[in-house]
Amino acid sequence: MKEILVLNGPNLGKLGAREHRFYGDLDYGQLCDFIKRSAEELDLAVEIRQSDDEAVLIGWLHEAMEKAIPVIFNPAAFTHYSIALRDACAMLRAPLIEVHLSNPLAREEFRHTSLISGVSTGTIAGFKEDSYRLALIAMDSLVE
Repeated sequence: MKEILVLNGPNLGKLGAREHRFYGDLDYGQLCDFIKRSAEELDLAVEIRQSDDEAVLIGWLHEAMEKAIPVIFNPAAFTHYSIALRDACAMLRAPLIEVHLSNPLAREEFRHTSLISGVSTGTIAGFKEDSYRLALIAMDSLVE
């Protein structure tokens, strides 16, 4: 069974309390359940983690690099300004898919730049929780 690490950045743990028009109606627990069900349908094993702490996310990316584990990553607000996360992502030795619940390009101008996209295998955004399902489908075709 293919193993995939799903990482979620700041404020995603507060889904359900955030702007529903951008992020959908699921709370974080429901999103995790959705991701797990979607992975099971594809016969994928996922480990899902969330942190509001940039250093913790960097540590998890280093772990994925060392073990060559594919990563689906929603860097959230860190997308737009964290050079440290970008550098950690660039070290990965397996595919990286950047994912967003909302479409950053349809939002405020400061969200239009992603430091992560340039080192990602691909980016999926704007489909709320289905962004993760689509990322799992894509990752399934990328890893052996």
